[in-house]
Amino acid sequence: MNIIVVKNQQELAKAGYEIIKNMVQSKENVTLGMATGSSPLGIYACMRENKLDASGVTTINLDEYVNLPYEDKNSYHYFMKEQLFDHLTFKETFVPGGMAEDLEAECKRYEAIVDTHSVDIQILGIGENGHIGFNEPGTPFDSTTHIVELTESTRQANRRFFEKEEDVPAHAITMGIASIMKAKQILLVAMGPKKAEAVKAMIAGTVSEGCPATVLQRHSNVTIIADEEALSLCSEESLNEHRQAFSIPDLLSNSRMG
Repeated sequence: MNIIVVKNQQELAKAGYEIIKNMVQSKENVTLGMATGSSPLGIYACMRENKLDASGVTTINLDEYVNLPYEDKNSYHYFMKEQLFDHLTFKETFVPGGMAEDLEAECKRYEAIVDTHSVDIQILGIGENGHIGFNEPGTPFDSTTHIVELTESTRQANRRFFEKEEDVPAHAITMGIASIMKAKQILLVAMGPKKAEAVKAMIAGTVSEGCPATVLQRHSNVTIIADEEALSLCSEESLNEHRQAFSIPDLLSNSRMG
């Protein structure tokens, strides 16, 4: 693992963008694994503002709510259109079909997409309970794309986006942990004290399905961009083992296992 410590959301966004930009410019065809929620917003804003050439970029999204119409402002289809797809021209884009009539068949279809499009960089956030994607605690590490019943804590965390509590979806379709781990590089971003427990466990905790993010300790190329509050519970020893200086020109070359 490689940890880049940033001071604020602006530094996080800039660091994440530089890693994405350097990857996109270094290869003719790149596949990016995309996340939703608040964590990657700054990175996507930088992609828009800098008019990143995405003509050779394929995107594969982590997840989507089940039975939420794609035109709903809270669907991840809508989110991606608003943040990126209506602003940049991509080679191909894929988002799970949460409105599919046969959800099990959709899971198999989407996992086949993951298998045929090798993800170069998978962007991740991290939940307060350590979930990645919508893989909640207890999700098997060998899981592939599947339907998940969202925990109450995750539904409450998403409550702010919906008018009424009963409008918050109870299920989602998500790439599984094994699907995520297929990516060549993981880029995880975390901000704020609410993520501190999960970040501590992810970096130095026992690898356990009880905290899905701990599986990242087994990946060969993980870069974590986090602020001091998100890292506040980590020991100096664990931070020093993986810490890298925040230097924009060197970010890609520094993004190696600590």
